[in-house]
Amino acid sequence: MTDTQHRAGFVTFVGRPNVGKSTLTNALVGEKVAITSSKPQTTRRAIRGIVHKESGQLILVDTPGMHRPRTLLGERLNAVVQDTLGEVDVICFCVPANEKLGPGDRFINEQLDSFPRAKKVAIVTKVDAASKASVAEQLLAVSQLRDWEAIIPVSALTSIQLDVLTKELIALLPESPPLYPAETVTEEAMEDRIAEFIREAALEGVQDELPHSIAITIDDIIERDDKELVEIYANLFVERDSQKGIIIGHKGSRLAEVGARARAQIEPLIGSKVFLSLRVKVAKEWQRDAKQLGRLGF
Repeated sequence: MTDTQHRAGFVTFVGRPNVGKSTLTNALVGEKVAITSSKPQTTRRAIRGIVHKESGQLILVDTPGMHRPRTLLGERLNAVVQDTLGEVDVICFCVPANEKLGPGDRFINEQLDSFPRAKKVAIVTKVDAASKASVAEQLLAVSQLRDWEAIIPVSALTSIQLDVLTKELIALLPESPPLYPAETVTEEAMEDRIAEFIREAALEGVQDELPHSIAITIDDIIERDDKELVEIYANLFVERDSQKGIIIGHKGSRLAEVGARARAQIEPLIGSKVFLSLRVKVAKEWQRDAKQLGRLGF
């Protein structure tokens, strides 16, 4: 194969919140670069995961789910999606096999007309969770939305057709040398990845109002001289005092669980034992406050 035949470019997954975009990103990259949760709108930034194949390099941009915003944070997340879609080579519209097409899906499909430069692919996700008849029905329904470059049914959990998806996406990219070194799987900074793992741990089992109210900042990461322990000092922000109580739990029990879950993910990432200090703080109604959003990194 000559160098000119190598392809590389940017691909993004769009779809309603919680259709499996982050899970699919991680499965294709082969490493956890995007946090996942059963709570909608878990993703808050465009995370780049990089898939390396002999024939090409896929740079996956995992955007927040498209939705009608109710807060300033929601508006900013939608702006992230719009900015990303304007720059990618391929947009993949994700629809789960086990849910019928709804108004939200049609709304997103219509938005894709605003990005004529990008090629459009439909992905029917979660085929492991649906019957063959339901998958066939969904493939037909999706095919009627527009003239797609390809329609591909996949399961990120059981790796069904992921190789087919990768091959199809690389074929749609422009000819290009690799854009990232072979060992790079994400361009997320280590500090951001640590903060995201803490947020994912905090999202486990919380009530519906809480997920969007949680934000994480890192104060300090200190490697001890003996190199055997890394100290991480982080803040977990919520919007109300009542939420602070929920996160901390009875005698600190819930916060201890969050710390244990987060450490289990952070330690393999940094290759060291971790001492994790979590402080829960209240930033009143931060999702609606431009100044506080800025301070929290949005």
